[in-house]
Amino acid sequence: MSPRSASVNEELRRRSRERLLQATVELVAERGYEATTLADIADRAGSARGLVSYYFPGKRQLLQSAVHRLMHRTLEAALEREPATDDGRELMARAIDAILGLTAESPVLMRTHMAGILQAEGFVQCPEQQRLAQLLRETVVRYGSQAPDSDYPLLRALLMGAVFAVLMPGAPMPLPRLRAELFRRYGLGWELGVPPDGEPPGGTSQDIVLQWPKRSK
Repeated sequence: MSPRSASVNEELRRRSRERLLQATVELVAERGYEATTLADIADRAGSARGLVSYYFPGKRQLLQSAVHRLMHRTLEAALEREPATDDGRELMARAIDAILGLTAESPVLMRTHMAGILQAEGFVQCPEQQRLAQLLRETVVRYGSQAPDSDYPLLRALLMGAVFAVLMPGAPMPLPRLRAELFRRYGLGWELGVPPDGEPPGGTSQDIVLQWPKRSK
C-alpha cells in the first residue's frame, strides 16, 4: 500500500480537529464546562485522548475555538441564506440577529465562552476566531464602512456587550430591546434580518430562524 499523500493527511487532520470542536460544543452545552473532561470530548469525537493535546494546549482554548467555530458557521449561514443579497444594511441586520439568536439558543455555552475570554488568556488566536473576524470585517465593508479596521472592532465590541447584557445573571436585558439599540446604531429598519415575533423573510431556511423569547404583554 502506498503512503497517503500530504493532502490526504491534511484533510484527515482537519476532519479530526472538526470532530473535536463539534464534540466540545455538544458536551459543554449538555453538561457544563466543569463537568466536561478532555477524555469525554475525545470519546464523543471518536478520537484518541492524545489528539486533543496535540491540537489544543488545554480545555479552555479548545472551548474558545469550538465556540468561535459555532459563531462563524452561524454567521456565515445567516449572511449567505436565501434570498441572497448584496444589500449591506440587510447583511448587517443578519449578522446582528445571528449572534443574538445564537446567544438565546445556547446561553450556557455562550456564558461559559464569555467567562473564559475575561480570564488572563483573552481571545485565542485560532483559525476559527480569525474566520469569525474576517466575516465581521467583510460585513462592515459591505455595509459601506470607509474605515473597516476601526469599524470592525467597534461592531465586535457592541455585539459582545449585547451578549453580556443578555447573559447577565439576575439582571438580563431583553433581546428585542438590545436588537433595537443595535439596529438604531446602524440605521437599520426593524423588518430587516429576522425580526422578533415576525415571519421569516421569503426563502429563509426554517433551520436558522431565530427563536426569540416572547415579549411580555
